[in-house]
Amino acid sequence: MTILQGRHEAVSGSNPLKEDDEMTRTFKILVQAGAIALALATPLAMPSAALAVDAAAAIEMTQVRYRTETISGVEIAYREAGDPANPTVLLLHGFPTSSHMFRNLIPALAGDNHVLAPDYPGFGASGMPAAEAFDYSFANIAQMMTTLLDRKKVDRYAVYLMDYGAPVGYRMFAADPERVTGFIIQNGNAYEEGLRDFWDPIKAYWAEPSAENGDKLRGFLTLDATKWQYTHGTKAPEKISPDNFWHVQYLLDRPGNQEIQLELFRDYGTNVPEYPNWQALFRQHQPPALLVWGKNDHIFPADGAHPYKRDLNNLEFHLLDTGHFALEEYGPEIAAHMEGFLNRINR
Repeated sequence: MTILQGRHEAVSGSNPLKEDDEMTRTFKILVQAGAIALALATPLAMPSAALAVDAAAAIEMTQVRYRTETISGVEIAYREAGDPANPTVLLLHGFPTSSHMFRNLIPALAGDNHVLAPDYPGFGASGMPAAEAFDYSFANIAQMMTTLLDRKKVDRYAVYLMDYGAPVGYRMFAADPERVTGFIIQNGNAYEEGLRDFWDPIKAYWAEPSAENGDKLRGFLTLDATKWQYTHGTKAPEKISPDNFWHVQYLLDRPGNQEIQLELFRDYGTNVPEYPNWQALFRQHQPPALLVWGKNDHIFPADGAHPYKRDLNNLEFHLLDTGHFALEEYGPEIAAHMEGFLNRINR
């Protein structure tokens, strides 16, 4: 029985797992290595040196590597963990964060999976060419992420989609549906029902991408807005680490980064006409899917979660009592749901 044990219910009201995240991950690694079970049940069955080697090997396998790959002239940073011989899960981050949002999830998955978590250009540790010198579009980012998988010799993969990760991942899926073994959907939209009043000023920018309309969106790039994204809708905002805010805001405040974000705000409008195509591909290919959605998210509300039920027959559906960055409050539970889901689709 795994230490990370989640509930399987449609709406999760509170997180039953109270363990410290680091302790949970450490014990999970040791259990996977067999060190605790063997040491307690059959202490003479294996020399202590062999136990130590097995435990060390398991810990080594779940260690995160921080690597880069130059794609289209841009250095793309990515986190990697796990055995490349295992099934791959690709973690696609949202706005305004980076692969940093998966810092606790990666070790929890790496025992049984090969995990890749890239930073998009202009985000995280990746290169940040000037907005006027680079194609900051979701189509281009999707192609770059596909190139990364090709370079890593990953033929098939499951994909975690969050916020901006949804249009990136769904564009990759549309280009080669058979390559995707399953979706983990966390506050990632593919239905117009999910674009509520929060999106009105952004829709105005899509309709008229003027400097004036763009300037109205700069408020989304401030520290107050960043804090709000992390804390709004959470059960216990005082438990959300402020390290998130400082990390993200430092990157947003780099000279030229606001122009990059405005380019992506504008280009997000190109995703909406693709929704019917993605939905048709869902119906045609029926990829297995796990939905773990913060139901109090004001940016991508639960209105955008329920329509997936129309098109995906093999859908495990969980609404969580939290906000936009659900991993910050429900990390162990999401990891447990993912562990069960990935084990099922990879059997």
